Amino acid sequence: MRKNANCHPVRGIWHSPYDGKRLKSEKQVDVDHVVPLAYAWRSGASKWSQARRRAFANDLTRPELIVVSHSANIAKGGQGPQSWRPPRRGYWCRYATSWITVKHHYRLFVTRKEKVALLNMLRTCRG
Repeated sequence: MRKNANCHPVRGIWHSPYDGKRLKSEKQVDVDHVVPLAYAWRSGASKWSQARRRAFANDLTRPELIVVSHSANIAKGGQGPQSWRPPRRGYWCRYATSWITVKHHYRLFVTRKEKVALLNMLRTCRG
């Protein structure tokens, strides 16, 4: 991947795990919050300090930020797993475990419908 003076990517090839697309232009790429910011807000982040919200939004330690296709990110929006799943079923296990890891670390609550959707996606995991 080549970068400009501001460290922004200007050329490269990225893989979008949500939909399996090979992205050859930075214009096709988005960075997705696995647990969307608006969803986190509704799950308890509204009570956080500004510093905690900033840490969540920029977390590079947990599987919260991921490079995906612009089209997949737009389709997902601020939805949770009960309303949106990655189009590539082969990624459901990883998506669900990432979602759970982030939600657990930040102590965000999980709704009943969200839990059912996550359990259904976890069934795709290979033992």
